[in-house]
Amino acid sequence: MSAGPVGDRIPIAVAALVRDGRVLLVHRHPARAAYPDCWDLVGGHVEAGESAREAVVRECREELGVDVHDPVPLAVRMDDPALALQAFVVRRWDGEPVNAAPDEHDDLGWFGPDDLDDLVLAHAGLRPGLLRALRAPVKN
Repeated sequence: MSAGPVGDRIPIAVAALVRDGRVLLVHRHPARAAYPDCWDLVGGHVEAGESAREAVVRECREELGVDVHDPVPLAVRMDDPALALQAFVVRRWDGEPVNAAPDEHDDLGWFGPDDLDDLVLAHAGLRPGLLRALRAPVKN
């Protein structure tokens, strides 16, 4: 399935990389026009002809320098009516995540469930989905 505008909404795909009961979040650079100076999932616009899953794989490679495997859809609530967000949980990847996009993010960090309440997230609707992802049993 290819991406395209969903009505007038912009298609966005994001990934929650989860390891050892913690999720990787990126801190959006304060100079960003959209959602500056807050924590978010890695991801971005779904390009024409690209599925949301393909966009997540590409964005993780571009922004974190990792190759992700088996992204699984994650239900999240999107607060911004201009965006059509699709989120994924990723539990397997090759490489160690680094900030490969310093113009977009000025930091990254691993956060557990108890840390999420203290963070300013780009979208408050992400928090319940992240908590579900962090508390879900890991399947081997």
